[in-house]
Amino acid sequence: MASPPPDLGPAVVDDDRFVETEDVDVDQDRSRMSFLEHLDELRRRLIYSCYAILASGALVFFYIERLYAYLTHYFGQFGGKLIFTGMTEGFMFEMKMGLLAAVILASPFVFTQVWLFVAPGLYAKEKRLALPFVISSTVLFLAGAWFCHRYAFPSMFRFFSTFQNEDVSFFPTVKEVFGFYVKMILGFGLVFQMPVLVFVLSRFGIVTARFMLKQFKYAVLVIFILAAVVTPSGDPVNQTMFAAPMIVLYLISIGVAWIFGKRRRKDEVDA
Repeated sequence: MASPPPDLGPAVVDDDRFVETEDVDVDQDRSRMSFLEHLDELRRRLIYSCYAILASGALVFFYIERLYAYLTHYFGQFGGKLIFTGMTEGFMFEMKMGLLAAVILASPFVFTQVWLFVAPGLYAKEKRLALPFVISSTVLFLAGAWFCHRYAFPSMFRFFSTFQNEDVSFFPTVKEVFGFYVKMILGFGLVFQMPVLVFVLSRFGIVTARFMLKQFKYAVLVIFILAAVVTPSGDPVNQTMFAAPMIVLYLISIGVAWIFGKRRRKDEVDA
């Protein structure tokens, strides 16, 4: 008759193996999608975003005359008189103006689609941040558009209008001015998304708060160079006005990376 196996005492848990198992279980929270599935998901989110913009455009249509009167007065108060030389240019200005308003109005839904596209690569607990992501993205986008509308665009327009004199008159076309306005509005709206972008990159471990803090002086230098390029007047006050929001956003991004950044495993830190 075989003797029972010897009592080895309480079971010993292999810490390294336990960590690996835990990592595997947590990693299963992420959805695994193929490259073609990612492309199909991107297509779906783009289509839904276009639907939202079209629906917003239908709503903006009822206020298009008020919006037209406001923007023409807004452009005309910075010097020079707006003109259009093409027969359809005034009509296209009104349509493009409505499209821009529709994009701004639909921005919460568009950022929701962005989150739904990024979410499969996140852990289950990170997917609970959907509402803060959408709210912060929308607020930052609107803040960037407001800053451009209130400060950046008027400063640029006034600078270019200073080249007129008694022999040269400034008569910018509606197409040219509004095209420049749209580029600046969307550009500042995207620049103000820096904290949100850093949040996503830090969750994937691409950037860290320590790295961003070490590169702070270089970031400030690059920001002032960009501000000098964007503000052709060379006025240090205008350059500082453009650079200050980006520096504040960079500091906020460092805080975001520190709070939400991916934590490295203990054995990686000790190595």
